[in-house]
Amino acid sequence: MLKVVIATDGPYGERAFENIKKEFETEFIELEQPTSMFIDEIDIPEDALAKIKDANILITYTQHPDLTLDLVDMVNKDVDYIIVAAWRGEGFKNQLERYENVTCPYIMCELEGNGNAVFDEFTSKIGKPKVNIKLEDGKIADITVERSSPCGSTTFVTDYILDKYSNSSDLDEMATEAGLKLQHYPCRAAKMRLFSDEECKKEMASGFHRDAFEEAMK
Repeated sequence: MLKVVIATDGPYGERAFENIKKEFETEFIELEQPTSMFIDEIDIPEDALAKIKDANILITYTQHPDLTLDLVDMVNKDVDYIIVAAWRGEGFKNQLERYENVTCPYIMCELEGNGNAVFDEFTSKIGKPKVNIKLEDGKIADITVERSSPCGSTTFVTDYILDKYSNSSDLDEMATEAGLKLQHYPCRAAKMRLFSDEECKKEMASGFHRDAFEEAMK
């Protein structure tokens, strides 16, 4: 089974852990955030490092740039794929993505397969939202989440839509409302990066969910 490790040095990553562990063997590792912005050496406990190196997928929510960079340097040859969820600036992103098995998504719910077998297995269940809608007599009988955003917002939206539209045959605005409902989910993606546009990210996440429900209705 695919092994996923989520590493954090702050308040982010727990919600992704709770959601991803429903699909894959997942471990949550809390690392100590360095107290200085610029330091010469990062100390990662050996037991934590060993668990990370044993993973197929590493997702970093570490916010200290030196910790993120050193961690990627240490484990990129051992881990099949690394997803850097928290990063600051295009220069830092480019520095991390010089490794072929590292990606720094603008927003975590944009993840899709890229041809790497391990990454594709992960993104078959986690990433850009995808749902399947079952209709009976023109009404929604059931909705299955085939691929969930890492934070779990896809299930949040799906539960709302299923509850509201299960007895209605007027589905013209359903997909649009799915996108709007996402706005009520406390998305924290923008707060993980400096100089980021929170509204832009929420609009992107809304669009992904609207599109998922539109596609499911075709």
